[in-house]
Amino acid sequence: MGAISNGLELLAMSGVSQTPEMKLIEESIENANARLKFFRVAFGASTGGQIMARGDLVKLLEGTFTGGRLKVTWDAYSDPTRSETKIAFLAILCLESALPLGGEIGVSAERGEWRFHAYGPKIRFEADTWAHLKGQAKGHAASSDVQFPLLAAALQSVRRTAQVGNSDSAVSLRY
Repeated sequence: MGAISNGLELLAMSGVSQTPEMKLIEESIENANARLKFFRVAFGASTGGQIMARGDLVKLLEGTFTGGRLKVTWDAYSDPTRSETKIAFLAILCLESALPLGGEIGVSAERGEWRFHAYGPKIRFEADTWAHLKGQAKGHAASSDVQFPLLAAALQSVRRTAQVGNSDSAVSLRY
């Protein structure tokens, strides 16, 4: 991704005009870079009490989900630790899987309790997959659902338990 970004920058410096195609490529690279950063936080190591600035998280989420079928609103106002952010990003990935046609995910945190609400035109809630959060799954998660057991393990490491609710138009998760 970095090489493609550098190549586009060199093209721009050489005087190549900004065509709609070049603009599309630039936007795609920005989105892909944001998505990679998002995945690094969600699936990467989170040791110590490293703090992540709320403003940076909001920008990262905007870059990751702008232009797509999903909108994520980060209403947690304090600066979370990297560990808290990792858990929140895994939760967002779990909720994203419940919104096959897209929708909105709202994230809030108050007095140490995190809440997530997902709304969309269609909800796909597969109870067997969500059972991983309670340690009650039958078998292993599919590779496309790896975020569920990872979220369960991350929550267990901070002595938290996920509480999940769902309806025809929404899914909620809190811990």
